[in-house]
Amino acid sequence: MTDIQTGEPGSDAGGNDLPASLSLWDAVRIIVGIVVGVSIFKVPGLIFSNVSSPLEGLMAWGFGAVVALCGALTYAELATLHRRSGGEYVYLSRAFGPWLGFLFGWAQLTGVFSGSIGTMAYVFSDYAVVLFNWDKSAGVGLALLAVVLLTTLHILGVKIGKTVQNLLTLSKLVGLVMLLGVGLLAESHDSLTTEIPAGGGGFGLAMVFILYAYGGWNDAAMVSTEIRDSKRNVPRSLLIGIGLISCIYLLLNLAYLRGLGFAALRESGTPATEVIAQSQLLSPTVRGLSVQVIAVLVMLSALGAVHGLIFTGSRLYAALGSDHGLFEKLGHWHPRLGSPVWSLIAQAALTSLLILTVGTQTGRDAVNAVVTTVGRKPVPWNNFGGGFDTLLAATAPVFWSFFLLSGATVFVFRIREPQADRPFRTPLFPLVPLVFVLSSVYMIYSSITYAGDLALLALIPLAAGIPVYLLSSHTTNSTTQSP
Repeated sequence: MTDIQTGEPGSDAGGNDLPASLSLWDAVRIIVGIVVGVSIFKVPGLIFSNVSSPLEGLMAWGFGAVVALCGALTYAELATLHRRSGGEYVYLSRAFGPWLGFLFGWAQLTGVFSGSIGTMAYVFSDYAVVLFNWDKSAGVGLALLAVVLLTTLHILGVKIGKTVQNLLTLSKLVGLVMLLGVGLLAESHDSLTTEIPAGGGGFGLAMVFILYAYGGWNDAAMVSTEIRDSKRNVPRSLLIGIGLISCIYLLLNLAYLRGLGFAALRESGTPATEVIAQSQLLSPTVRGLSVQVIAVLVMLSALGAVHGLIFTGSRLYAALGSDHGLFEKLGHWHPRLGSPVWSLIAQAALTSLLILTVGTQTGRDAVNAVVTTVGRKPVPWNNFGGGFDTLLAATAPVFWSFFLLSGATVFVFRIREPQADRPFRTPLFPLVPLVFVLSSVYMIYSSITYAGDLALLALIPLAAGIPVYLLSSHTTNSTTQSP
């Protein structure tokens, strides 16, 4: 079993050679495919309802891009300093000890990453139900089906998975161009300085949704050893990816504002289809067909995000399994398929459990039973708008806590390893990583305020990870000491 301190570049933690099969543009497409998932089609109404003017909303999106860029520059240094798959798991383990790396991996598996996959799968199923006019009860089954089928593709190997990811990203970008064309050419409803009182959540809640929409750029670090010429291409993929995403988001929000107007956008749950439906540039027949096309676009975007998250998450659990004896199977790569089969299966199982927990009455009753046992009131499920909002609210506080700790590791390594080879150094150090770290603190506060007791859905499994780590450490030590 390879120690976390001695994992070699170009191999997984278990010592097996990982083929560097991903080019720069493959990595960029993975980042864009994950980040530009479905949030941009779902959360703009929630964001603009918590600001007082279109200009303030666009400035908030711009600030989100700055935070994401600061995070990307920070992670670029970390990824090229520690050239091993696993991302934050590796950084936290080396900076603070294997216990924190384990808790990070455990939190991703039991809540954060699995929850992100579940949110995207739910959006896919929601739009499929509407598009085909099926009963809402089919939504849970469709979300589960998306997770199972895409996991199966990944089990079959990286080449198949990469091809599917590239096709999904390409189809999504074609649809985005159509949406931008219709929205930006529409007659503007009002000016960017139109004033309407902000909603109760205010700027902090708006940033929760904005930075969730930007989330995912960091996942490229988890597959850094599978990117060709990773010293150069990991930083470049992060910078190019964030730049493209920022332009797409700002242009789409301008399209929504021009096509719907500020007041209507604040009330919209599906701005992409509403922009098309209200367009005067298209005939009624073309509008009807275009609305269906956009619905399919959102479904493809959701599948692209699920696909990318499954790919990167499984690499994290493979690194976890290689270092902790209790999860040794997660670190095994199939010799012929070249995929971490058990990591993929475990990830799909935990994601399916979360989908069933928030999407069925039985699951919600089980959560309420746990919450009331610890002396809290039952979760007000009606305050959240379905599987997407519920899983986001539950996992956001833990997500941002580990982002904060991961960003802090760049300071630890600069102090502890000042002479280490750093092919990429974060510019304007320490200002850039400090902006990212302080933003993470603010997001922890805002997300806890938003989630309330629902955060226990992720915090309780995280706390359970402590005895699991102690058991895993005992198992690892026993294996190491055995003759």
